[in-house]
Amino acid sequence: MKILITAPYHQRAQDELTSWFGEVIDRPWKLQERAYNPTELVDLLTNTQADALITEHDEVTAAVIEAWPNLRFIGVCRGTPSNVAVSVATEKGIPVFNTPARNAQAVAELFIANLITLMRNTLAAIRWLEGENWAAGAHTSYLQFKGNEIAGKTIGMVGFGAVGQTIANLVRHFPTRIQYYDPFYTSDDPYYEKTDLETVFTTSDVVSIHLPVNDQTKGLIDKRLLSLMKPDAIFVNTARAVVVNREDLLEVLENRKIRGAILDVFDHEPPDELDYRLIHRDDVLATPHIAGATFEVEDHHADILNRALHDFFVAGKTNIRQLVNPAVLNKQNSNH
Repeated sequence: MKILITAPYHQRAQDELTSWFGEVIDRPWKLQERAYNPTELVDLLTNTQADALITEHDEVTAAVIEAWPNLRFIGVCRGTPSNVAVSVATEKGIPVFNTPARNAQAVAELFIANLITLMRNTLAAIRWLEGENWAAGAHTSYLQFKGNEIAGKTIGMVGFGAVGQTIANLVRHFPTRIQYYDPFYTSDDPYYEKTDLETVFTTSDVVSIHLPVNDQTKGLIDKRLLSLMKPDAIFVNTARAVVVNREDLLEVLENRKIRGAILDVFDHEPPDELDYRLIHRDDVLATPHIAGATFEVEDHHADILNRALHDFFVAGKTNIRQLVNPAVLNKQNSNH
């Protein structure tokens, strides 16, 4: 098998693939500083005569799959394979694998860093210091920028998948109380309290969003829920912007109904005028969609995908979490 890799993929993982499957062709999208478009992908597949594709951000559209329908598999180095026409791949009998949790540690660490930064008024204190406002004998900074500790707070998770669980496993040791809402998952750990959505918003000191995008979650976090939050609570979204009604969030912030917000995702990237109204607020700590941006994430996704490919193709396992389209198994069986 000849595997075309357009995702960042470390050498050890490439060597593993070579030992299992035969040949690896490394053409990472980073070399051109943007993802490959469909035409470029088809040209790459044609020129390399690849039997399989490992991608990250490239546009693997229906047209790409229709032009190259005999791929043995498509590996997507992302938690959500939104850049791949999965339904078309399934129709063609092509298994699609993803890498859930590849950025869980990265997101969790930035969550903690930004939460501490907001709760301790760190950015305002730095600006004050850089402005040379420290007068002789004054205790202004000690009084003006006194903040709060994470210890003793209640952290509420909306969605308790890999990222939420990784955050919870870290912040529980501050210590904190962890509660979560997730209709599809129940933790075996009694330390984490499963509850309803309204309770998370009503009783948490920090409400953190960890939802996927689907018809049920779009706009789910609205004025009704945001208005339930405590006046000193902090709202955090490092998941997807569209699950939150940004107009409602802005209204809650402008009316000082909550202490503040930590945002890493926006309805428009690059942001539009309304996004910037949120970003420029003093009670908002905003970052440009970098929660999952670490060098280690690229190592994680290669390791996760390699394990899945080994289990499926070498060990012959089919019950694999990383298989996005298990219906393809029925398709493959019907073709034999």
